[in-house]
Order: sequence, then structure tokens, then C-alpha cells
Amino acid sequence: MAALTDDLLEEIFLRIASPADLARASTACVSFRRLIAGPAFLRRYRSLHPPPLLGFLDPGPGGFQPAEAPHPNAPAARALARGTGFSFDYIPRGRGRHWYPRDVRDGRVLLFCSPDEQGGLVFPDLAVCDPVFRRYLLLPQVPDELLASVQVQKQHVQFFEAFLVPSGVKQEEEASFRVLGRVCCVSKMVVLVFSSGSGHWDVGISESWDALSLSGRPFAEGLMLRWPSCTYGCFYWKVNSRNKLLKLDINRMKFSVIDLPPGYDEMNVVIVETGEGRLGMFSNSSHIHGDAPVYYATRKNEGGSSNEWQMEKTIPLPVNYNCCIVGAPEGCLFLLGVPKNQGTLGPACFSLDIKTLKIERFSQMRLHYCHVYPYFGFPPFMLQRMI
Repeated sequence: MAALTDDLLEEIFLRIASPADLARASTACVSFRRLIAGPAFLRRYRSLHPPPLLGFLDPGPGGFQPAEAPHPNAPAARALARGTGFSFDYIPRGRGRHWYPRDVRDGRVLLFCSPDEQGGLVFPDLAVCDPVFRRYLLLPQVPDELLASVQVQKQHVQFFEAFLVPSGVKQEEEASFRVLGRVCCVSKMVVLVFSSGSGHWDVGISESWDALSLSGRPFAEGLMLRWPSCTYGCFYWKVNSRNKLLKLDINRMKFSVIDLPPGYDEMNVVIVETGEGRLGMFSNSSHIHGDAPVYYATRKNEGGSSNEWQMEKTIPLPVNYNCCIVGAPEGCLFLLGVPKNQGTLGPACFSLDIKTLKIERFSQMRLHYCHVYPYFGFPPFMLQRMI
């Protein structure tokens, strides 16, 4: 043992494929735990061994759906469901009755709480939670003076939504996180950023719809941008009814518009990392009917016109289901499957591995959702000042 330096031990531990076995190794002695729990080691480990897909949160209050057998992660998913706090009832209630999931990344859950009555607050209460250890941080309200600095008044805001920024952007510390808020007004869109390090909101960028060539009231109400994909440090929104993507570079805080080939105006589109500096695009019909396959195309990450997208594959879907894309976080594409014969099967969630293009049935779904929030292990590293 004396000959095993920390560098050699790290190389040994990196070759332990199972996170559960790695956790057991960390209990052997203090020196093993110190090495395995170190942020630098965990970053290397996660890059080699992506966290397992364990379940998803549905948009309702406290709804965690674990992976079901015969999925290989089903035993770990059941254990997670039994021992964690996905009910979120330990978080102080905001101005509404329930906390609802808004985004999930790196084991953290972004939640919102709004009044249930019609015409509730545009800016809901927000919290970031670690459900494994039942720790959370309540985010402050967006200050009026911050909005005033970009010529926005709260009563003129049409729409607001928030997302977690992936932890790899700007090489943030493991314990820190950021939340991106998108504020839509009649004439402009403003991006706000909350940092757990500073504890307050800042303005990222303010841009008019006209400058983006995306004008009209539907944009002001936030209705023309679908759920974003996040890849290579950028957010991508598919523009409804147009062959366009809206791109936000998070590091540079700069918007740009990317043209898509003809025929994508009514398609569901998600953008993913494919490696070697290339973007991948998965798409299928935005309507759940018929045997619509998933199409896969790629292009270089920077520059070029719409003609540079190269069609790679047409991916057939499960024969008994009509499927549509409902998300693509952390190396997996998620599909909602509605059975063609309603009498024998219920709706189900399927995962498609982006590298292998293999489709697996993940679990049943209680309702038909247009988006789900997949949860990957293992536990995040939250701020010590979290309760």
C-alpha cells in the first residue's frame, strides 16, 4: 500500500465502472474517501463514466417515475425512489400550493411555485434542490431595479421561464450553479443569470425581436420558442413554424439565428453534442400520429449555411407506438410513445442513446406530457449554506 501514491490510486479508482462500487471503495479508509470525494477526481470520473439514467420527474407536483424492469438501471432507480425527497414537501411553500419541476441537470432540480389561480405572477418563486440529501436554496426575486436597468417594468413582462446552466460551462466549481432566466416583452427578450456564488441576479443580454428578425406578438408572449437544447456551452431554441434555431452563447452572452433546411418548420428539433466539434440534430413530427420516424443529421459547430446539415440516419421507432421527442439531456434522447391500440398498452417513455442510437423502453407514463425531466445519478455537490 505504501507504494500506491495518490496518482496511482486515482488511476485505479477511475477504472471502477459502477458508481455503487466506487462509493463502497470510498468507505474503506479516510485517504480513499478524501481522494474519491475530491472535485477534480469526480470530474474525471464523470467524463469517463456518464451518470446512469434513473428516472424522470413529470410536470406535476412530486411526481418521480423510476426506471422499470427490464431496464438495467431499474434496481438502482427503485432504491433512489425509496430513499430520496422528490416530494419537495420539506421546502417552505412559496406563493402557491406546490413546487413543480422546471429543469433537472447534474442531479439538481430547479423548481417553481406560483399561485394556482388564473393570471398568477409572471415571476414565480424559484428554488434549486438536491433531492438526494433534501437540501435546497431559495432564489431571490428578480429586483425591479435590475429590470429597470434594461428598460423593463414587471407589469410589461409577457412571459418568464428559467433553466439550469450545465455545470461544465465556464468550468464552475462543483458546489456552484447558475440559473438562466428568459424574460419576454413585446419588443425584446432579456436574459438574466442567477449565480449561487454571488447570490443575486445579473443581466446577461437584452436584445430586440426585430434585431433577431423574430418579430410579432407570439414571440413577445414566449409562444414561438420551444424547449431549449444545451450543447457546447450554448442554448438552442427551435422557432415554431419556421426553419430557424435561436442560439444563445452562454459564455459570450450573444444571440444568433441559424437557418435549418426546408421542411423543418413543423418539426420537433433537439440539438446535441456528437463529438469532434460537430452538432447533431434529431427531429420528428410535432404531432403524435402516424409512423413518423426520427431523423438524425449533423453539421460543423461553427459557421456555414443550412445546406451544411448532412442527413445521417432515419431511425425507426417502436412498432406499437406513435412517438414524439420530449427532451434530450445528458446524451439521451427521450420519446413519448402513445400506443396505436389504446386498449392494450398505456403511454410509455423511451430513451435513445445518442452515441449508439439504441432505443430502450424506460418506463410507463401516467399522462401524456409534452416534456419530461430525466434524472441521472449520482448526487450533486450543493453549497454548504443550503439548508
